[in-house]
Amino acid sequence: MEVTVKPQRLLGQGMLSIANKIPDKPALVVEGKPITYGELKDSALRLAGALLRLNVKRGDRVAIYMDSTWPCIVSIYGALLSGAVFLVINPQTKKDKLRFILEDSGATVLLTDAHLARSYLPAIKGLPGLKAVVSSGKLAEDLKGQEAPLAFDELLKDQDKLEEPVAVIPNDLAALIYTSGSTGFPKGVMQTHQAMVFAAWSIVEYLRLSSADRIMLMLPLAFDYGLYQLLMSMILGATLIVERSFIFPSLVYKRIEEQQATVFPGVPTIFATLIDNYKKSGLHFPSITRVTNTAAALPADFLPHIQKIFPNALIFKMYGLTECKRVSYLEPERLSEKADSVGKAIPGTEVFLLSPEGKVVPPGGQGILHVRGPHIMAGYWNRPEQSAYMLKPGKIPGERILCTHDWFRMDEEGFLYFLGRSDDIIKTRGEKVSPKEVENVLHGIPGLKEATVLGIPDDSLGEAVCAFVVVDSESGLTEKKIKMVCNRYLENFMVPQKVVFLDQMPLSANGKVDKKILATVEV
Repeated sequence: MEVTVKPQRLLGQGMLSIANKIPDKPALVVEGKPITYGELKDSALRLAGALLRLNVKRGDRVAIYMDSTWPCIVSIYGALLSGAVFLVINPQTKKDKLRFILEDSGATVLLTDAHLARSYLPAIKGLPGLKAVVSSGKLAEDLKGQEAPLAFDELLKDQDKLEEPVAVIPNDLAALIYTSGSTGFPKGVMQTHQAMVFAAWSIVEYLRLSSADRIMLMLPLAFDYGLYQLLMSMILGATLIVERSFIFPSLVYKRIEEQQATVFPGVPTIFATLIDNYKKSGLHFPSITRVTNTAAALPADFLPHIQKIFPNALIFKMYGLTECKRVSYLEPERLSEKADSVGKAIPGTEVFLLSPEGKVVPPGGQGILHVRGPHIMAGYWNRPEQSAYMLKPGKIPGERILCTHDWFRMDEEGFLYFLGRSDDIIKTRGEKVSPKEVENVLHGIPGLKEATVLGIPDDSLGEAVCAFVVVDSESGLTEKKIKMVCNRYLENFMVPQKVVFLDQMPLSANGKVDKKILATVEV
């Protein structure tokens, strides 16, 4: 029997297409509970119908302030199928920042969880433009005097589902993804349907994924790395295994084994925990065939341990930023040969380095990374000046390319080596120091588990190189011993003037090391 396959142009089409073909296949396993593609399609279309009855119009913003659970996933697809633009807000976001995002985006509906009421109730008070609040779960007794939100489950139960999604075109916005800004206020990265569909399929291609894969997710859906695990699973017809977070590693380990997960996306802080647990218990997961890393560079010294933890896995090092989702990946076959590289441009895109003056940087030189491709953001929501700072005139008339403002080196084969953010480059004694280069040496010291390097103001040096480290309690490492190793491998101006010992690294809501907090630590 011949099957007619429609081209996927819109972000929600992939899930609908899979649901029509294999409605009984598990799309999700949420905290151990399987949910089929047919159930996801039915619930998403019901929510889309409910949003239309709440007067959501094509292009309106629908804010999703929820844990990474079933209601959150239904909300993403319900918003898409209603023709709205969705934005997922991390559930750890506090009331002031939440209100800022809701005001900035002009959200018309807030979909949320009852246990977050103490944050969202004060945030929405007197908020103009907000038409409705829909909540999953029950409000605490002491909050029931507040105006009651609409009940998520009742809304789905009572509504007729849409027969067809609201018509939009690929140029329309699909999502706003809020990311930290240098001014202290988050910025909404505008991503169109065509940009997100392209990015998802490009990543699927180079990761060599298929419908047979079972992808583990314990990253926030507000984090684009987490969000794309969902999007890729749904366009493939794969299964996504969802846990709220990595706060309880043993639960994630149990789920990997129980569900026979095949793909493990992580960030360096997660891998540091895995390695620590491996050294204590020898844990390993033979079902995993793909391991991916992004958010921050994966130290080369982590790799031998990761290979033992995941003995049957291909390991993909990657680099990206929210403004274009993903920039590059390193083929696993080149991992030992190019251990310090983040690879080449993802399929269908192009990267190159320019000097601050705009001149092409030859192989081996250092320059600022620029990106061409369909995955580049449309700009920042309501921020034309900041958009212009990131989006520059391209190679052909009318084209815009992304200036990452990140410093890289590119070798003669086109492989990229991350050196640091423009703002991260430390200027000391008149020299420029890449924090990444110092961190690589620190990570090679036995007994040193984590390291982050910052520049701190210094009257005589301009900036002093400061290393924040987490070490094994039995390592016997001291500041003197760490500096001795650095002196062995680094030029003298790169050796940290100060080493600060921490019990653990402060983390942002997305699991990245929070350098803003580190900058406030007294040294």
